[in-house]
Amino acid sequence: MSFRLAAYAVCLAGERVLLARHVSPRGGSTWSLPGGGVEHGEDPFDAVVREVAEETGCEAEVERLLGVDSRVIPAAERTVPGGPDHQNVGVFYLVRITGGRLRPEPGGGVVESVWTPLDQVAALPRSSLVDVGLALALTRPATGHVDPVPVGGLVEH
Repeated sequence: MSFRLAAYAVCLAGERVLLARHVSPRGGSTWSLPGGGVEHGEDPFDAVVREVAEETGCEAEVERLLGVDSRVIPAAERTVPGGPDHQNVGVFYLVRITGGRLRPEPGGGVVESVWTPLDQVAALPRSSLVDVGLALALTRPATGHVDPVPVGGLVEH
């Protein structure tokens, strides 16, 4: 089984959330939260600030830890055929944008970042991470854990 530790930013401004549109090498497009892999030796707290800057061009400040999500993606459902089952552990933070200007990720997979009205998120093709992050931000469970998000339709791994 492969493993990834990642940190994700839930950036809310009024009734909007900051989403990043990723384009895969095969051309598919999915909306997600700004964030990504934690580098070896890096604190997830620092990683989320770095990832927001890399993917969106904005400066960010962590306001609080929201929770942790762990999911196993079966090999048969992975976008990379022939790979093993994969576990992704995501650390979600409530993050405030403090400066900068939205732009595409230079040389990366994020082609745009957009402040999206919360009531429009359900109609977007998106990563399940968006639903997990919003559930954590909107309900603030004391355990820092929400039920798994079903994958299917517009919601992908």
